[in-house]
Amino acid sequence: MDHTLQFYIDGAWVDPISAETCPVINPATEREITSVAMGGVADVDRAVAAARQAFVSYSQSTVESRLSLLDRITTVYKSRAREIGELISAEIGAPIDLAVNVQAAVGWIHLETTREVLASFEFETAHASTMIRREPIGVCALITPWNWPIHQMVPKVAAALAAGCTMILKPSEIAPLNAVVFAEILDEAGVPPGVFNMLNGDGPIVGAGLAAHRDVDMVSFTGSTRAGVDVALKAAPTVKRVAQELGGKSANIVLDDADLADVVSRDIGVLCTNTGQSCNAPSRLLVPSNRMDEAAELAAAAVSGLVIGDPLDEASTVGPLASRAQFDRVQSYIAAGIEEGARLVAGGLGRPDGLDVGFYVRPTVFSHVTNDMRIAREEIFGPVVVLIGYEDEDDAVRIANDSVYGLSGWVSGDPERARALARRVRSGEVHVNGAGTDFTAPYGGYGQSGNGREFGVSGLEEYLETKSILGYYAS
Repeated sequence: MDHTLQFYIDGAWVDPISAETCPVINPATEREITSVAMGGVADVDRAVAAARQAFVSYSQSTVESRLSLLDRITTVYKSRAREIGELISAEIGAPIDLAVNVQAAVGWIHLETTREVLASFEFETAHASTMIRREPIGVCALITPWNWPIHQMVPKVAAALAAGCTMILKPSEIAPLNAVVFAEILDEAGVPPGVFNMLNGDGPIVGAGLAAHRDVDMVSFTGSTRAGVDVALKAAPTVKRVAQELGGKSANIVLDDADLADVVSRDIGVLCTNTGQSCNAPSRLLVPSNRMDEAAELAAAAVSGLVIGDPLDEASTVGPLASRAQFDRVQSYIAAGIEEGARLVAGGLGRPDGLDVGFYVRPTVFSHVTNDMRIAREEIFGPVVVLIGYEDEDDAVRIANDSVYGLSGWVSGDPERARALARRVRSGEVHVNGAGTDFTAPYGGYGQSGNGREFGVSGLEEYLETKSILGYYAS
């Protein structure tokens, strides 16, 4: 990886026009790994121009050629997946097993599922005498976050390539190194010049520049709701499509007939995966009010079984938070929960014992939380769970839906009852009895969790326009 101070534009690694750089910090050691170049307005213009020029020919490429391209990318990706995982661990502090076997591995899963979708997708269909034709939307700006970097990059890039679009990727400056390797993979696989472009930079300059650019036809953004609102405002004057996957505050309803011990243990583990830095994490644990004390004891026991430590130690199940800013954010929410009167049953302020260096936090459990508290309403993005009591199913649904967010939901208990409640939860996905992610199913949110969908057929369709050619089949 020799290109940290360069950008990938028009099929070549080029020096930036801007001279600014940004350090990449290992959150476990608080030491600088390296620096990356930071783009400016002129760099954005150069990347967009390359994508615009390449769109003329790539938009006319055949499905067969795009299938072949995805196959080549997948082959090269698998050969460098371990390297990507190791970089993700170093950049965001993810435990090495999670980083290699989950974070990096989902990259080729997304590539393979996108290929399957493309192979069977009908770009032209008949509607009486009219042809309904699906065409690539154009030049796409892909803006991705740091928490699951490859998991967010690959579905966007793969779907855009499958659709016949060209693109500019702007990864997070907190975790840019795995994106540099991904760009090297695409180059080695033979992506045509200008079809894929990548430049590093911050949101206010590069992200905003891409969102506002008149020659960008679509923005696909994953990140915070605050930043997503800003992207939409910047994009509005040019009336481009904006697809967003934003924040979440997922409700996790445990029905009164569920095995409380099993569900709490399982879902505390899910919440604390990636140190709680997942937008769909089940962070609001809704339990029957008459079992609040029991649930609190079980949650505290589950937290005590977590192994917090060096991400490179394969025994570690929880690493540090990704940055100093994220550490300070989570600490402020823990302090707010205490001040609001929630009952602290595990964890709390400060680092875990024996970890004086690194952005480690204590996995924290609050019980007897009410849904009007900040810790119940705002996305903390750390290993903090809040226990909220409910009286009956209607009350549980009311609490679950009393949120500006609607990305994910969780319901556990008798399958028939759980399925019925899942239909009533206002979120883009609901996990019934701990069901895992389906990478072929639509993923996205309601309300302030965003709009649009990723993964599977829906993910491909985000990058397509619809054209009606009237009289096409007339005799």
